[in-house]
Amino acid sequence: MSNFDNTNRGILSKNLNKTADNHPEYSGSLNVDGTDYWLSAWIKESSKDGKKFFSLSVKPKDAAKPKAKPMPEEDPNDRIPF
Repeated sequence: MSNFDNTNRGILSKNLNKTADNHPEYSGSLNVDGTDYWLSAWIKESSKDGKKFFSLSVKPKDAAKPKAKPMPEEDPNDRIPF
């Protein structure tokens, strides 16, 4: 096992799983001060001079996912057919 310290380092590579136009062209991960993040990049073109640039998005890997709405409790009496 490697003792290499990946703190404040990251990787970005071609997104081979892109299935829609709005998915990033590049994706990877990044560590900043010991916290891990997902890194996404899109290739954009400036409307002013036509030069290409990267547009980036960073999201924490441990971000809380939206909670599902709880199911309303079912009244057992509603199941009785009479």
